[in-house]
Amino acid sequence: MRLIVDNLAVRRSGRRVFAGLSFALGAGEALAVTGRNGAGKSSLLAVLAGRLRPAAGRVAAEGVGEASIPECLHVVGHRDGLKGALTAEENLAFAQALLGAPRLAPKAALERLGLAHARALPVAYLSAGQRRRVALARLLVSARPLWLLDEPTAALDAASQDLLAGLMDEHRAGGGLVVAATHQSLGLADARELRIGAAPQPEAAP
Repeated sequence: MRLIVDNLAVRRSGRRVFAGLSFALGAGEALAVTGRNGAGKSSLLAVLAGRLRPAAGRVAAEGVGEASIPECLHVVGHRDGLKGALTAEENLAFAQALLGAPRLAPKAALERLGLAHARALPVAYLSAGQRRRVALARLLVSARPLWLLDEPTAALDAASQDLLAGLMDEHRAGGGLVVAATHQSLGLADARELRIGAAPQPEAAP
């Protein structure tokens, strides 16, 4: 898969968040999207995921046949997006049934994230770091080439951050792509950086 972003612009609440943003990402590459709070990192991920319509520009994918971009990606947002009443394993089983393209069984995915002991516990009883690892385990239960990660290291200790870096390396070794909005290092020596830093601007008068 190859991801192409061409002259992208986003406006929210009458303000320009960013404009003129272009990049291309090929199989096996990682892009760290950095910048101050409010610069538009999460907005960029929302556009890539098809959840936010850009004011200008385009997002396209090559090498995916007739599949749409949302059909080719995993999203792990700043919020974990888990159902607190379900167990960790049930949350992953739900995600796998929804996303299709099964890869690892939920139990195996939790083992990879060091959560074998917590698979039968309701997510509401887990710590913030454990919930984050359950959310990241969703990346492993269904095979999708593009990972969109919003502050993926949030609430993770150093060992878990290293584990995540290893998972991203494995994904890229198989031709996968990673786009991550982050304030911290991803632990990937060859990750490219895209810094979004322009201050939001008011709409021009008609």
